[in-house]
Amino acid sequence: MVESVWWPRLRWRMRGAWQWPAFGVLTVADAVLIARLPFQADGPDALGAVLLAGFFNLLAVGVAAPLLGLLVRRRRRDLPWVVARDYAGTLLLGLVTAGLVAGGVAHRGAVRAERADRAAMAVSVHDYVVSQAPRFEAGLASPDIVRLEADHYRTCIYGPEPRPLCLFVNTDQRPAGVRRDPSREPNTTQLRR
Repeated sequence: MVESVWWPRLRWRMRGAWQWPAFGVLTVADAVLIARLPFQADGPDALGAVLLAGFFNLLAVGVAAPLLGLLVRRRRRDLPWVVARDYAGTLLLGLVTAGLVAGGVAHRGAVRAERADRAAMAVSVHDYVVSQAPRFEAGLASPDIVRLEADHYRTCIYGPEPRPLCLFVNTDQRPAGVRRDPSREPNTTQLRR
């Protein structure tokens, strides 16, 4: 008699035991997606991507899966509660991954535009410093850049003087427009105001 109960239970468990393997695989896949195809700004580093993916997936499994499992159980009374919750959790994990892909694809154009702006800004600042202020040329390797608003940046180049050369760069024109900032305060000081 024990064996007759055990086989159906094992069969249900094997059919519904996909949530935690999917959680492990999709957390890694989601972390790669978040790092390589960010849905906001440039995306986090590798550790931040793993933490964010883990948070999203734990939220899906821990909060939403039991609630959706109740709906699955109402629809299919023959399913044990654990199996219904596993089905719901696996579905939600897939939806989280699909949402991350959709967000990353939608944001991809903005990331490319930002990278193109930064490249245009770097070229224009380099050309300006080489032609107008060559004594700051050594500081071109590590400029201090702050985005003021879309297509507008403030870049400070450090050189032999204690105060940096600061430039306003407008990237909505080609080549990017560069204008010298009369204030030579570093970006950190300017941002505090």
